[in-house]
This record gives sequence, C-alpha cells and structure tokens, in this order.
Amino acid sequence: MDKIKKGLGRGLSSLIGESKVEAQINQLQVSDLVPNKYQPRKMFDENNLEDLTNSIKERGVIQPIIVRQSQTNEKKFEIIAGERRWRAAKKAGLNQVPVVVTVADDLKSLEFAIVENVQRHDLNPFEEAQGYKRLVDEFGYDQEKVSKFIGKSRSYITNSLRLLTLPKKIIEMIENKLITAGHAKILVGLENAEFVANKIIEKKLSVRQAENFVKIFKKNKIKNTKLKDVNIIDLEKNISEKIGLSVSIKNDKRNKGSITFYHKEINQLNKIIEIIKLHY
Repeated sequence: MDKIKKGLGRGLSSLIGESKVEAQINQLQVSDLVPNKYQPRKMFDENNLEDLTNSIKERGVIQPIIVRQSQTNEKKFEIIAGERRWRAAKKAGLNQVPVVVTVADDLKSLEFAIVENVQRHDLNPFEEAQGYKRLVDEFGYDQEKVSKFIGKSRSYITNSLRLLTLPKKIIEMIENKLITAGHAKILVGLENAEFVANKIIEKKLSVRQAENFVKIFKKNKIKNTKLKDVNIIDLEKNISEKIGLSVSIKNDKRNKGSITFYHKEINQLNKIIEIIKLHY
C-alpha cells in the first residue's frame, strides 16, 4: 500500500484493516475483473495511462489491485481500488494481474475508491464533489462525518459540494481543465457565472485576478443601481409585476434611453410581442 499522505483522515491500509482480507495475493485473469460501479473517477488521462502502461510492460503490476466478489456475476470480481492499473494492464497485453480479495459492502467500496483517488490526486474537483455527495445522499453521511473520514476541513467539504450547483457548461470547463477548482469556487452563486468563466479563459486570468474581476464587476453593478433614479426603479418594478417579466429602464438627463425586457424562453418573447401588438 502507498504511504498514507498527510492530511487524509483514513488511508487504504486502515480501510483494508477493517475488512476481511485474504492473506495471500492472488493472480486473476484480467478478463475476470470489472470496474467499480462506485468509481467516482470518470475521466482517465490518456497520457498518464500510457506512461503507466509502458511501466507495466517493463516491470509488471507491482501493487496489487483490491477487489471484491461481484454482486451481479459470481464469476467476476469488482475492482475496489486500482482501476487505472487494470486499464493499463489490459493495454499492456497482460493476461493476469495480482489482486487482494476483500469482503466489502457498497459503502466500503465507495470509501476505498474515494480515498485511493484523493490520495493520488486523480479526481477532478467535480468528481471529488460527486464522491462526497454519494456518501451524503446514499449512505447517510453528514458533512461533518465526510470531513472526518477524508481528513479535510468542514469548509473544504462544503465548498466542494457547492461546485455541484454550477451550470453544466462550467462543470465541463472544470472537467476539461480549462479552469481550476480555485476559479470554480469564485463562480459558485454568481448569476453571470458562465460569462465570468469565459472571461477567465479568454484573458487567462489567475485565481487572484479572477477574484478582482468579480469584485470590480459587482462594485460597478451596485454603483449603477445606486445611481438609478428611485422613480425609475419603482417603474421597473411595477411593469415587471404587471407583465411577469424582468424589465430594465435606462434614462439619461435628456430623457433619452431604452427599455429592455428579459425573456428566458420563446413563449415569453411571444408574450412581449402580443402586448406590443395589442396596444400599438
């Protein structure tokens, strides 16, 4: 087992110690193994996998893969920890791999998978958050228990889970490493999160620069709101309540400006057109 890295509450060795493990290392056919259904990691870096494949061709699989009996096929064994090694072994053309067979329920299987990946830093921030969410949703963990289990602060777990509230397009940016976890944390809760994310990529902003950009954006927004005449704000509110759509009115000192109606779908756009046609 790899040495448990500082900062993690539990390592693979401690988890194995809680399970019934066969004393000897077995050799199983590569084809007898199936992926862990609780594997939090969805993306496997092809370059890193190629490096591991070349290493396995030279030295074989040194660290055994941890498996349990498959619950759906008694002739198969489900991988608990070591899916990356198994994938590389297949690419290297190996017929057999060393395994340690353990008795583990679904919770233990998920714990194994999360700990191994977090120790190796193999999860992107979104995958990591999904793993914690499964502990919460499917196995009744609260955030405090997840915090103690993984050896991270409560605020770290909270911020990690908040990433799951981001729009799909931003999650894809994280998965494709266009933005970092640090960037993503800044974007959580922003109405214009996608706009800011695109600016981060376009301008190649660091996390600190992105924070300053958001602060300036918010400051300008508040400033513009404060400068707006209270009568205009009241008028915007009254119109919005009557037609059920957001309205923005801009009016300068010469009483020139614009009225903007915001719609989110085609039906709302048709409603605006019908109102205009009906009265004009």
